[in-house]
Amino acid sequence: NVAMNAARLGLHAALVATVGEDGFGDYIFNKLRAANVNVDFIRKNQDTPTTVIFVSRTIDTPDFLPFRYADRHIAENQITVATLENTNIFHTSCFALSKEPAQATILKKAEEAFNLGCTLSIDVNYASKLWESQERALQVIKAYCKFNPLVKISEDDMQRLFGQSLSHDEIFNFFHAEGVETVCLTLGNEGVKLSQYGQGIINLPARRLNKIQDATGAGDAFWSGFLFAYINEKFMEQCLEVGLNLAALKLQYVGNFPDNMDLLSQIL
Repeated sequence: NVAMNAARLGLHAALVATVGEDGFGDYIFNKLRAANVNVDFIRKNQDTPTTVIFVSRTIDTPDFLPFRYADRHIAENQITVATLENTNIFHTSCFALSKEPAQATILKKAEEAFNLGCTLSIDVNYASKLWESQERALQVIKAYCKFNPLVKISEDDMQRLFGQSLSHDEIFNFFHAEGVETVCLTLGNEGVKLSQYGQGIINLPARRLNKIQDATGAGDAFWSGFLFAYINEKFMEQCLEVGLNLAALKLQYVGNFPDNMDLLSQIL
């Protein structure tokens, strides 16, 4: 979702992934290419089928049922130093980090990207059904946070990760203590809070909508808009505004954005 949204906003987006040599893999490959996502780093694995995820359509936080196969087989040679040298944002998620060997590959390449001056990003979309344990998830998240990524989290994510409700300050302090400067906490229909270490908190309300069609993908839409504005060197409050605009637009459609929609004209 993030790669496709970024490409539709005019960014040069590339996806590093592994699919099976099957119909599902071909569909994903062709869909991404049609959206102008660079698919040069997608590998086809003969030994495992394409991962399939069933996601509920709902106006609330969506549930999902994953069948994990090829996606976890991301190899180090899929991400070269030359690629990282030409990358502005290196983005990943807890989903991608949850299984080996992709986990080790992503952590190693994240360190390389960081050392090359690349800005890192992570969606801390933790779900217990994806991980061997909560403890391992925390270890991996902390390891990634050493590289000072832009962090996107939600209240639901934190409830699942820590097994209890934390105050917003406790959430921010946790990530700041791990070396993260910028933490973005999405709050659903209450908007978003962003904490920059030593610089205070920005709090913006969500866009008011008459009707919500589908909440699936709204978080990805928000972060796509945020990263688009960040790459274009906007102030943090402007990054949040663009993210909120794109999330509000996504909430009004079931499934993906319409193919013929000019996203830029809708959110700026």
